[in-house]
Amino acid sequence: MTGIALVISFVIAIALMIIAISKFKIHPFLSIMAVSLLFAIVAGIPITDIPGVIGTGFSNTFKSIGIVIIFGALIGTLLEKSGAALKMADLVVKLVGKKNPELAMLIMGWIVSIPVFCDSGFVILNPIRKALVRRTGKSSVACTIALSMGLYISHCFIPPTPGPIAAANTLYEQGLNQETNLLFVIILGIICSILPLIASYAFAKFIGKKVKDREEAGEDTGEVVRSYEELVASYGKLPNGWLSFAPIVVPILLMALASALQMAGTPVPILAFLGTPIIAIGVGVLLAIIPLSKQNMMKDFYELTNETLKVAGPILFITAAGGVLGNVIASSTLVDFIKENSAVLSSLGLLFPFLLSAILKTAQGSSTVAITTTAGIIAPMMTALGLGTPMLAALTVIAIGAGAMTVSHANDSYFWVVTNFGNMKVEDGYKTQTLGTLVVGIAAIINAYIVYLFM
Repeated sequence: MTGIALVISFVIAIALMIIAISKFKIHPFLSIMAVSLLFAIVAGIPITDIPGVIGTGFSNTFKSIGIVIIFGALIGTLLEKSGAALKMADLVVKLVGKKNPELAMLIMGWIVSIPVFCDSGFVILNPIRKALVRRTGKSSVACTIALSMGLYISHCFIPPTPGPIAAANTLYEQGLNQETNLLFVIILGIICSILPLIASYAFAKFIGKKVKDREEAGEDTGEVVRSYEELVASYGKLPNGWLSFAPIVVPILLMALASALQMAGTPVPILAFLGTPIIAIGVGVLLAIIPLSKQNMMKDFYELTNETLKVAGPILFITAAGGVLGNVIASSTLVDFIKENSAVLSSLGLLFPFLLSAILKTAQGSSTVAITTTAGIIAPMMTALGLGTPMLAALTVIAIGAGAMTVSHANDSYFWVVTNFGNMKVEDGYKTQTLGTLVVGIAAIINAYIVYLFM
């Protein structure tokens, strides 16, 4: 099958995948793998070649990105359990002041969610949010949405969160046949966070005047809210601030230094080794163990690692399944047809991965699934879309992440975390979390396009 018929088959395959995940609740791994097999058959890939195409797509993902995802997730777990994540939040509060709770929640959410999943990050920081609301008398809903959006932005944009790492690996190695450059993704993730953060703050302040949580509406929740000081004291002595930030900052610096020396044409072997993503994030794991040790929690290290592997496992397998779908697409004649009609697709540029990711996100709920699946689909099309350079590949990761924010609603676990912990009614969750993610997603793709204009 070739031409328009193959494109239609591809669209039907994606629709079937979305229906299988969202309506019939089939696990994304099985749904993506099944669709990959069906599309391979329909696309006319020789039957004898299909097992090899599937196996190669699957193994390539594990070979290049599996360890990085596991290490990134482990850093987040260790920072959470040792109190280092709370220490980072504490320092942000001191920086912006307790009289600006919305700004404090926005910034600390953005920082904490770089290594920690947004769901966990919200649970970790929610007691601080409640204490600050009680202390300042500001809108609880405004602080809830500011925290939620801050967490969401870095969760979808900045490694070592697994989604952006997996997308970067897929786009670089499968799309460009180059080594993944996480530094580009981190830098652009930070730059492209500016407009979404501004939009988040403005929306949080606005919606806080329109919507009240249950307690503000006069309902008796029966919940005892600890003061900010009591919350911090409950962890005992928090880790040192430098040690808390080091597991995030040091890997970034190592990758930046190695990349700078490489571009300058004066690579240093030891720094090139330390700046490799697997090694750099491995150094981050070692640094994250230090606060755990100082909190006398090393006895829990084995179990924390085990918990992390349980969390990272599904992400790895879904990411690998996305790699399978990408390899099937690359092995079909769909890529050749796209290249022949590249003028049309190149006019869409970043908008194509954004829209595809947004459709997947809205349909099935998981941002990580939307990011990894979209990356697998887009990778073979990078050149045709006019995105075939290392910097544009990094920007494509951001565009995919922007789509994966748009939108969070009832099929997204994060929607329920924010709504329930934010003490809001479901209908208020749609007015705040769902509408907020729409605003932030649009702001994010606009920010990405602004950056694109300067490339």
